[in-house]
Amino acid sequence: METFGDDLETMRRVPLADEHVAAICEIGRECSYAAGEMVAELGSPMDRFVYVIEGEIEVVDPFSGERMVPSTLGPTQFMGEIAFLNGGTNMLGMRAAKPTRAIEAPRDAMLDLMARVPELSDHIITVFSARRRRQFEQSNSGIKLIGADRDPRIQQCERFLSRNRIPFQSYDLDSSDTEASRLCSLVDHEPAVILGKDRPLEDPSPRALAQALNLDLAIGEDETVDLLIVGAGPSGVAAAVYAGAEGMSALVVEDTAIGGQAGTSSRIENYMGFPTGISGSDLIYRGQIQALKFGTRFAMPRRVEALEEMPDGTFCATLDHGERLCARAVLVATGVQYRRLPIERLEELEGAGVFYAATEMEARFCRNTEVVVVGGGNSAGQAAMYLSRTAKCVHVVVRGTSLAASMSDYLSRRLEADPRVQLHYETTVSQLHGEDHLDAITLDTPDGQRRIESRALFIMIGAARNTDWLAEHIDLDERGFVLTGEKVGRDSPYETSKPGIFAVGDVRAGSVKRVASGVGEGSVVVSRIWSHVDQLRRAEAIGAAA
Repeated sequence: METFGDDLETMRRVPLADEHVAAICEIGRECSYAAGEMVAELGSPMDRFVYVIEGEIEVVDPFSGERMVPSTLGPTQFMGEIAFLNGGTNMLGMRAAKPTRAIEAPRDAMLDLMARVPELSDHIITVFSARRRRQFEQSNSGIKLIGADRDPRIQQCERFLSRNRIPFQSYDLDSSDTEASRLCSLVDHEPAVILGKDRPLEDPSPRALAQALNLDLAIGEDETVDLLIVGAGPSGVAAAVYAGAEGMSALVVEDTAIGGQAGTSSRIENYMGFPTGISGSDLIYRGQIQALKFGTRFAMPRRVEALEEMPDGTFCATLDHGERLCARAVLVATGVQYRRLPIERLEELEGAGVFYAATEMEARFCRNTEVVVVGGGNSAGQAAMYLSRTAKCVHVVVRGTSLAASMSDYLSRRLEADPRVQLHYETTVSQLHGEDHLDAITLDTPDGQRRIESRALFIMIGAARNTDWLAEHIDLDERGFVLTGEKVGRDSPYETSKPGIFAVGDVRAGSVKRVASGVGEGSVVVSRIWSHVDQLRRAEAIGAAA
């Protein structure tokens, strides 16, 4: 299965071309560092591009102060990883291992240069992606999570970091290794998130982490962007790529993590171009990198709570915590969420044995246990196959009499052939058992009730729309999905009943609920959005000249 980024082990130290170095020198300045001097502190903004002329730069372990990895950066190499594109923070400190000279270019000027010189951009982004992959896979980071196995809040933080491909280290509270014991003592053996050496994050949450990592972008209320994209699933990220490529200023607002529901899929095998399959998070992450390359910004985890149409034809969105953002056009790509089961104590046990995604994080809580997956669609099938690698047995609970109508044939045949998977047709979940954590599940089957001792329940039972904030502006169908195209008298199949508001992906009534179709819709809609934005710009220019 394909993954994001090249492998650093197979990448040669290919220097930048001479003309590219000369261009960086024109926008930058030479800086010198003594041996042992910090070039970039952990947590500092990644606001400059550092190209090494002479000397050596090493990665610093934030806890021991020693060199973290054996490899270093030398002449003709440069600092940074993919967070540079989005203006994130340094997740590791960088220090001069010997007297060092470097050219340092301001981030904005460097991004402008990369936009003008695609060969330079390709080289840098390839290296940045490979470094992020290495950091993520080896958990090289100053972010440490303690007690995700016990505390739903820490689980939310771990899920946010994992799904956004942000490197971190996770420790169980009862772990016996030296580092875990030291960290647990630091936080009085309570679940916590630690940034840097000894800085516990107060009231840990995805939002607090995003603020610390500069992912929760400061949005100026006096700024009007061309396009506000609400939702960062396949359709939203595809639109982000094409909007940026067309020169529009675009901002993507996502309330959870890049990838949406598709980001929770452990393996997609029917997406063209990836014959060995690719995880949903890897696929969407590639798209995010492309969008960042073209200048599209991402803000997360943020949520749009209200929308207001202005007299000049623009729209102002109110975000959680009250900030406002104005845009000439709005693209609704909020997708759908899995519905909840109508059973007692469900919400109480969410994050404590009840999950709505099956990623690597959740899978590690399922080793050698019995797991229950509720749902008969492709997402449920992919989750069951993925979890069967670590669980003792995966019970797939299906309300219907077969999988034929709701799941791809290749996937249903694999489930039927897997000895670690048991299919339960005409069955529902009726009770959850456990105090602070799920311990067992009662099923209602055609043969009566059956109790399964299980500490993990995965619920994937269909779509619930997210359009309440739009109800007063556009037409929705009886289920709350967005009506577009001919149904509301529009020429474009993605225009809503309100000019300037468009909708793509699963949130659109009548859409095909597949990743490929979502990507296609997000790509195609941009040309119509560009026409609308161009008309508004012309009107603004005429008004300004009058």
